[in-house]
Amino acid sequence: MGDMFRITNVNVFDARAGRIAGRFDVVVADGTIAAVTPVGDGLPGSPTDSGGAIIDGTGKTVIPGLIDAHWHTAFSTVPAMVATTSDIGYVVARAVAGARDTVLRGFTTVRDLGGPSFGIKRAIDEGAVPGPRIYPSGAFISQTGGHGDFRMPNDVPRGIAGNLSYSEIVGAAVIADGETEVLRGAREMLRQGASQLKVMAGGGVASRYDPLDVSQYTPREISAAVDAAENWGTYVTVHAYTPRAVRTAITAGVRCIEHGQLLDEQTVASMAEQGIWWCLQPFALEADQLPPAGPNRDKFLRMVASTDSAYELAIKHRVKVAFGTDTLFDAALAARQGAQLAKLTRWYSPAEVLQQATWRNAELLSLSGPRNPYPGTLGVVETGAIADLILVDGDPVADISLIARPDEAFSAIIKDGRLVKGTASPAA
Repeated sequence: MGDMFRITNVNVFDARAGRIAGRFDVVVADGTIAAVTPVGDGLPGSPTDSGGAIIDGTGKTVIPGLIDAHWHTAFSTVPAMVATTSDIGYVVARAVAGARDTVLRGFTTVRDLGGPSFGIKRAIDEGAVPGPRIYPSGAFISQTGGHGDFRMPNDVPRGIAGNLSYSEIVGAAVIADGETEVLRGAREMLRQGASQLKVMAGGGVASRYDPLDVSQYTPREISAAVDAAENWGTYVTVHAYTPRAVRTAITAGVRCIEHGQLLDEQTVASMAEQGIWWCLQPFALEADQLPPAGPNRDKFLRMVASTDSAYELAIKHRVKVAFGTDTLFDAALAARQGAQLAKLTRWYSPAEVLQQATWRNAELLSLSGPRNPYPGTLGVVETGAIADLILVDGDPVADISLIARPDEAFSAIIKDGRLVKGTASPAA
């Protein structure tokens, strides 16, 4: 059960309408929002009637807890070489600390798109450690030489030092070739508790072997993962940048595209027509860390140069766009999670930015259907919704930079009806 309290005299961000209204009293009880009532209307059964507590919201704004739709719980803060060569206990310990920092930045929910997050999710859900809700994919599914193949050069040919590589053993990757192997890997992740599946359908930036332009997997191989997911009532999302990779994935029946900065207009129009979600990242040069000189830096620069075009095409064709950071291997960049969100004002109004990271991202999460690990309504401040809330000192629509400064601007953070940051005063 969550705490019981009332936030008084506060402005509320209506994520569906994209506007701030006020003033309201917001009652939180048993992990949900019990009431959102205009000040002066009275609150039958409010916490003050049963010893609840008060948070003064004067001059503040309540927004829904933020959602990052492309996160890597296990790999967001540790360097790549540490992630691939260190003892998994150390990597998980760092990830647990990172999960605490994530929720304290106001990101109360993440969709984890690759890595050993099942155990961390369980510990968070049990209340053993603080952290966000995690919608886990488990290990990403990759072909040999694909974006998820992080084996060392001396791990090839497969089986030279055993049947599985280290990354497969610890649950970071499933390296699968052919429909049978893809189907097996997909079913293993669903057995582990995946809320959706992540398949690598094209080349990437932070990988050693695959050029950015290559397509990965055949339609029949991706269809095998889609069939497994649909049998469990959920969906597949794919890592892909290029038109060919995305078209192959759409033909196979995927429901969401991650990245896609290099897409052309024809492919984007097709995504819009078929209702495919597009989880884009506002990658840009300013304040983002460049990879070291070499092929990965060249790939990064090519991808960044196409970010403006991707957002412009998404807006033009009214594609359903989600926000995700895809932070990997960089503690300093992970700490700028809110700043990454604020960068969306390059293409959207501040209200639209907040909508994307709350109500819109919650819509995407709902695609997991019966595999949703957190039944209920996320991403809104409404009666009956899950009580994931942030109390912002000021108006984030007027000043979107507030979400980039959570330490000073977020006076209270509530997850599942419990205060994870801030205090409440006993009712008078």
